[in-house]
Amino acid sequence: MSDEEKIQAAIDLAVKYGGIDGAHHKDWVIDQMVRVLAGEKYEEIVREACDGEDGANTYSWEVGIAP
Repeated sequence: MSDEEKIQAAIDLAVKYGGIDGAHHKDWVIDQMVRVLAGEKYEEIVREACDGEDGANTYSWEVGIAP
């Protein structure tokens, strides 16, 4: 998938599902967008997002629930 296709797919997810109520659904939208945009680097990005001043898993990453 080209960069342009990835960007369009992420935008499509945001437009289609971003307005659905519920934090668990919004978590899912964000997770899906990151998966599309990050590709093979998804796990690395999530790991880095969870790292913080208290080490690994300072922060959580929620995959949410599909609407």
